[in-house]
Amino acid sequence: MSAKEGARTRAANASLSDVMVPMRDGVRLATDVFLPNEGGGSLPGAFPVILERTPYDKTASSRSERTVADPAPKSRAEVAAFFTARGYAVVYQDCRGTHASEGRFTKYLSEGEDGFDAIAWIASQAWCDGKVGTMGLSYAAHAQVAAACLAPPALAAMFVDSGGFHEAYQGGIRQGGAFELKQATWALKQALQSPETLADPLVARALEAEAASIPAWFSRMPWRRGHSPLRWLPEFEDYLFDQWSRGSRDDFWNQLGICAKAYVEPFADVPMMHMSSWYDPYPRTATSNFRDLSRGKRGPVGLILGPWTHGDRCLTWAGDADFGPKATLEGNLAPDFLELRARWFDRWLKGLPNGVEGEPPVRYFRMGGGSGQRDAAGRLAHGGEWLSADDWPPPASRETSLYLHGDGSLRAVPASEAVLRYRYDPARPVPSIGGSITSGEPVMRGGAFDQVEDPRFFGCAPPYLPLSSRPDVLAFETESLPRAVEVTGPIAAELWISSDCPDTDFAIKLIDLYPPSPDYPRGFAMNLTDGILRARYRDSWEEPRLMESGEVYKIRVEAFPTSNLFEVGHRIRLDVSSSNFPHFDANPNSGEPEGSGRCPRIATNAVHLGRDRPSRLILPIVPPG
Repeated sequence: MSAKEGARTRAANASLSDVMVPMRDGVRLATDVFLPNEGGGSLPGAFPVILERTPYDKTASSRSERTVADPAPKSRAEVAAFFTARGYAVVYQDCRGTHASEGRFTKYLSEGEDGFDAIAWIASQAWCDGKVGTMGLSYAAHAQVAAACLAPPALAAMFVDSGGFHEAYQGGIRQGGAFELKQATWALKQALQSPETLADPLVARALEAEAASIPAWFSRMPWRRGHSPLRWLPEFEDYLFDQWSRGSRDDFWNQLGICAKAYVEPFADVPMMHMSSWYDPYPRTATSNFRDLSRGKRGPVGLILGPWTHGDRCLTWAGDADFGPKATLEGNLAPDFLELRARWFDRWLKGLPNGVEGEPPVRYFRMGGGSGQRDAAGRLAHGGEWLSADDWPPPASRETSLYLHGDGSLRAVPASEAVLRYRYDPARPVPSIGGSITSGEPVMRGGAFDQVEDPRFFGCAPPYLPLSSRPDVLAFETESLPRAVEVTGPIAAELWISSDCPDTDFAIKLIDLYPPSPDYPRGFAMNLTDGILRARYRDSWEEPRLMESGEVYKIRVEAFPTSNLFEVGHRIRLDVSSSNFPHFDANPNSGEPEGSGRCPRIATNAVHLGRDRPSRLILPIVPPG
């Protein structure tokens, strides 16, 4: 029996399988319904309903539905059984153009109206009591938020896990004007699972060959429409190039499905939980949605931020850093993830008085405080603990400036006049070593790593030296800290820059620099968060302007939020460069249209320092006590 056939067999546990639910345009989406049952038969009556819409096959196991004790992913039928035993109906639906559903798949852009129509169909069924909750990770989170932008009348509660674009232009598709190349690796992986591929062995073999050579494809950028590894499936290639080539923030980026920011006023006013993590692509999405919706809605609106990579809430580690037994959601915030969601839905779909409304609005994991030794698994014991706050960022945090100095120091006072220059070659970009990345294998991976070149990472080469040794990386660090410093909230740098090219990028990275130790003789430079800005967008996302050679400009580079305790003896480090590849596409420096730079130039870029040009790192520091 094939994996696909096995999945379909498991779906037979559903009370109703592959119900073809019509959307407003007549396209039908395949839907499975699980109803509370007893003795093998469905119970009569109407129930609150929990809906998940996914492009990843409604009959397949979800990799994130696991526990610490049992790392094997639960099937969706098993998850449904947990909720049906508590008196819920559970509905899974294949998104448009995926698996058993009809229609053409256009990533993200059909989920608002399709989600609204799916909720309306559910509410019309005799087994629904009129209340629908939504759940799901990643794309399923995007689908939830897209539907909520249209405020379906029956929508009554949401649990949004690692997604739900606040503004895909600034996180998830693009960031600071640069393009997130995880969209390319995701597209190829999903193309392999598309109905068209599964129906055509020749297309399947062609895409399998492309997938096997994806590292080589990443060394041949920029890709061209019709000559990319996705050329075998034009619908996948089309949406990828649409995203890649649209650098300016035009109306495309306000569309339903990729910009909840544009729908705050009509957004459903229901209880909602937003969850993400520091090494996930969506902590900025989660915090921004929380900020906007907690201020504009009755809610309640909650926020959970862990130390994980995408959906890995049962792991204590991310990359080469371990955050200790407190790091998991399980056993710390709830007995497990199923129970956490069940408590949320019990309160807001059933009205059970379980005290959920009395919990802190914000719960976040502050990394740091561990021994700093290498553990039995070979990871840095970085440690951490869960904290809570009434708002985000925590009201106690204070914006604090550390100024860049010509000697490579970070200090609380502005620098003397200096100009630091480096040459950025698009053919040799700074390699991405961890960070807020998902869906990037085999060319990139998320997490916390020592910022030293390593054969595990694309673009690294012998002799595998620290990234700070590269001539195109400027590293600035504080003195050894005499007292611990907590940084919690959004991170940014204001830089005064110039270039001899019409366009270039400036990338930043915040690092917790460990001192040398027996386990780490050269210390450990642990990445916390990073950001990037494409210089043509320095003044406006809508109206880009190229630079004049040698002219000095002030720019602001925003990184994703984080929370970390820099321990006594550590240093706060900021790295500045002009690339972070393959996390982001490499700027060719030529000023050519986005995604089509075939005439790259080597840029001489500069960061200017001094009282009149106070380049600085801006940190949200939480005072002790």
